[in-house]
Amino acid sequence: MSQKRVAVVTGANKGIGFGVVKKLCANFNGIVYLTARDVGRGTKAQQDLAKFGLTAQFHQLDLDDMNSIDTFADYIRTTHGGLDVLVNNAAVTYKEFAEQAEPTLRVNYFGMKYLCHKLFPILRANARVVNLSSDDGHLTRVNGDEPFASKLREKLASTDLTEDELTQMVVTFIKCAKDGSYKTKGWPCSSYRMSKVAACALTRIQQRRCDQEPRLNILVNAVHPGYVATDATSHLGHMTIEEGAMAASYLALLPAGVCEPRGALVWHDKQVVDWINGPLPGDGY
Repeated sequence: MSQKRVAVVTGANKGIGFGVVKKLCANFNGIVYLTARDVGRGTKAQQDLAKFGLTAQFHQLDLDDMNSIDTFADYIRTTHGGLDVLVNNAAVTYKEFAEQAEPTLRVNYFGMKYLCHKLFPILRANARVVNLSSDDGHLTRVNGDEPFASKLREKLASTDLTEDELTQMVVTFIKCAKDGSYKTKGWPCSSYRMSKVAACALTRIQQRRCDQEPRLNILVNAVHPGYVATDATSHLGHMTIEEGAMAASYLALLPAGVCEPRGALVWHDKQVVDWINGPLPGDGY
């Protein structure tokens, strides 16, 4: 069994995920896994890295397939026995709303959560977990009709919120998106936005859980990468992939002696943002 340090980046065959892999390959002292749901695209990305003189291992991983997640987690556990860095980048986005609420949350929330359930038990001391969010993930983006939106924000912001309660809120959002009652019940008008709000709320829950074993100093943070020119933004973003990968890579590479940030939302320029009250820096990008 390998005793080398291990880093995993999901959804890494292109875009920000690929940019994070590049930075980790150049700066992480250990093995870096580039994962993708499509074997051909993942292998090509691995070959593209080699052109830069960088080496990453490839493993298939589809967050919309529990068997794929199980297979990958079992591989990491049996091959390496532990994990030091997890960057949860994989996500989907759709143009439609009501019809795509369930598939969006199935990958962006439920798939990520299930992968974390499988990998968190093997996180080593000083492990770093980075959940890719967005400026859309800020709590103020829960902005449906009042007073219901305020009540939703209050519940999401609670330090007593459990993962089961968060999951039930996501299930309720999906139901409201399907029947058209989402706005009048306080929910945002975007499934992607809801998935990123949920990712931030989950980040806080995960950090509280990790803090129960303070000697391990595991840091879990969410990150807004900025408005990056990727497929998700139809390449309209004004930031490069390298710029978009900067903050996530910074959090992934925080050294062992560092204890902050923890359970935070970190902006693309590395500043910690008040997730509950704001304000959001600049124009949100």
